[in-house]
Amino acid sequence: MSDRKTATGSPTEPPWLRAVQRYLESLFLERGLSERTVEAYGSDLLRLGESLGEQGVEPLQADQEAIAAHLRLLRRQELSPRSIARALVSIRGFYRHLVEVGDRADNPAVNLSPPRLWRRLPKVLTEPQVEALLGAPDVEKVAGLRDKAMLELLYATGLRVSELVGLQLSQLRLDFGFIVVLGKGGKERVVPVGEQAEGWLTRYLGEARPQLLSGRHEVVFVNQRGMPLSRQGFWKIIKNHGLRVGVAGVSPHILRHSFATHLLEHGADLRAVQMMLGHSDISTTQIYTHIHAQRLRSLYDQFHPRSSST
Repeated sequence: MSDRKTATGSPTEPPWLRAVQRYLESLFLERGLSERTVEAYGSDLLRLGESLGEQGVEPLQADQEAIAAHLRLLRRQELSPRSIARALVSIRGFYRHLVEVGDRADNPAVNLSPPRLWRRLPKVLTEPQVEALLGAPDVEKVAGLRDKAMLELLYATGLRVSELVGLQLSQLRLDFGFIVVLGKGGKERVVPVGEQAEGWLTRYLGEARPQLLSGRHEVVFVNQRGMPLSRQGFWKIIKNHGLRVGVAGVSPHILRHSFATHLLEHGADLRAVQMMLGHSDISTTQIYTHIHAQRLRSLYDQFHPRSSST
């Protein structure tokens, strides 16, 4: 540990660096953490010290707000949630160590929000972008009619891509306007299908699927060889249609996010959206309320005459 780059233990070093070195040595010698883990903790703490120094704060005297400002900086630097989580663990452990050895009376990092609350909001398409994407397939072609039916159904129901490509004929209840979906863990749920998606799906089943089908398959959507369409196959389809109409980076999951967000924007109940998405915990669905709030804020900032002090 004496040749560690994170801190050398030299008496000319600032007191906080010597405190970091003692903490790292305790992790290595007393707790038995690996060399690599200890070095990672040391890097996190050196970065903290530099950040606090720029704030004019002595690391050994830092309060909660100064450390929170450092964590916000890490987020602005686009560190991954995993890296920020580890940095927070490092910082909490360091200040807990200072309390244990009597160098501080409190741990300023103990009540800071965990990075899992900071997860990046998923990308969502605007309604005009969705309309452009849905209009991309050439429905005069067999494959285009299939693609149109898949995109319409995905946006109308918010299915996961695995649920979409795995959909069986026996799960369709189009006469009653819904489908039966087998979700994660084999859980079954009933999802309504809008009239437009129902119409395109019915047309695909009657016109395109018989031309594409090879052999007997219960799966609804098949590829050009007449075999069940794969997840990867549909990812390529939606990506290519997106590029064709200028909606880059679109994926099946982005269309699922858009389905949920647009429902909430038009007044749908969060519990209803949860049931349609197949979320077992409503806290998972609540991410879409954050997207909705963010979009409202963006519109306010853009259009309200007094949204800015300038």
